[in-house]
Amino acid sequence: MNFCSQCGKPVTQRIPEGDARLRFVCDHCHTIHYQNPNIVAGTVPVWGDQVLLCRRAIEPRLGYWTLPAGFMENGETVEQAAMRETMEEACAHVRNLSLYTLIDVPHISQVHVFYRAELIDLNFAAGPESLEVRLFDEADIPWSELAFRTVGRTLEYFFADRRLRSFPVRNEAVPPLSQPAQ
Repeated sequence: MNFCSQCGKPVTQRIPEGDARLRFVCDHCHTIHYQNPNIVAGTVPVWGDQVLLCRRAIEPRLGYWTLPAGFMENGETVEQAAMRETMEEACAHVRNLSLYTLIDVPHISQVHVFYRAELIDLNFAAGPESLEVRLFDEADIPWSELAFRTVGRTLEYFFADRRLRSFPVRNEAVPPLSQPAQ
């Protein structure tokens, strides 16, 4: 950040009085600019024994498979964001949402939240951010072609929990991928 969004003057990075973290602060109007994690909200849309996945039409991870999910917008709940993203990416209507995984991704300042959900019907299609959408049986999940580790973890939990017929809320953190040796 170079300029204040309130007055347009340059900002400096410092620890404001009474704070413990480095922040961008405007020396002219004294606005403190807080930067917080982004929330990614999505669903595990289920039809019978199958899960709906979307092949991404956008970067990052263009062409890889994912659960329908995306960034939460201001003015909506996490559940509303998950439903909206499912509609936007898969043109799919879902119901009976139940909080399922909450995965912290601190190295990229994100929190990924997935809800288990039932597809209302089979009227789904690729939205503008998807190349295709498809229902998958567990045996057919393209594990090596999943876009994000949070999606893989959520699906692993889902299929294991489905076998046990118990779906606890899962919470974990995903560490950064290790750097290659130089």
